[in-house]
Amino acid sequence: MQNQTIIREFILLGLSSDPQVQIFLFFVFLIIYATTLLGNSVIILLIRTEPGLQTPMFFFLSHLAFADICYSSVTVPKMLENFVAKQKTISVVGCFAQIFFFLHFGSAEVFLLSVMAYDRYVAIFNPLHYSTVMKKQMCRHMVGAAWVMSVLDAVVNAVPLKDLTFCRSNTIGHYTCDIPSVMRLSCNEHFTNYILILASSILFGLATFLLTLVSYIYIISTILKIHSAEGRSKAFSTCSSHLIVVCLFYLSAFIRYMKPNSKSFKHLDSVVSIQYSVITPMLNPIIYSLKNKEIKNIIWKKFQKSE
Repeated sequence: MQNQTIIREFILLGLSSDPQVQIFLFFVFLIIYATTLLGNSVIILLIRTEPGLQTPMFFFLSHLAFADICYSSVTVPKMLENFVAKQKTISVVGCFAQIFFFLHFGSAEVFLLSVMAYDRYVAIFNPLHYSTVMKKQMCRHMVGAAWVMSVLDAVVNAVPLKDLTFCRSNTIGHYTCDIPSVMRLSCNEHFTNYILILASSILFGLATFLLTLVSYIYIISTILKIHSAEGRSKAFSTCSSHLIVVCLFYLSAFIRYMKPNSKSFKHLDSVVSIQYSVITPMLNPIIYSLKNKEIKNIIWKKFQKSE
């Protein structure tokens, strides 16, 4: 207990110890964060104000954009602060809060991507009954379930951390708090925590991945059965943006958690985690804007009116 009271904060080593590199990285990530906020805010505003975008697909996209804003805001502001601060620290409570909200919004993004995959599956596999299946109430229930399940995932994994005691170093070799780094600093037994992580990963992560995978297997098989090239192109264009976003997110997550646990992969950890926690939230609105004809046309019309 004496050692626990001594460690009231953790030191985040960040991405570099070179002051000049830190200043450079500060401006790089500031631009990325500003782009994330602006791009996703524009997506939300367009969907809420444009009558032509009041469809289930864009309803889900607005929630994904909101999740991207929150997901990025959990880690990037603290990262920016540490780039210019002399004391690169975070309190123990702040560290646990960061882990909780990172899990919450990260899980929400995974669940929303699965919901959007199901929406595209219904639109392509059963287009004649799309409006009856994807009713407004049904869409709200699906989004509500995604947010509730993400809170449950965060509670299951983050709340047990409060019982940990810290009697080792308080240095985290990362730019943000994460469960493995915190548990390595603890002097408690970690078996229960690892069981909870494994169980939630299987229940939430694997289940949502399989739902997304099965949806796209049916989607691709249905598209390939379309005889005309124009029809195949039109069908694929309705889900291509979502497929790109799914691949970016899951590919980086798989590399992060499925690679060998070795010191030689330490720098790869930081690069990959930046990809899915910082870069992907910035790219999502850009991908949807470039690949979606409705959003692209509305943005173009808005731009023409402003001239």
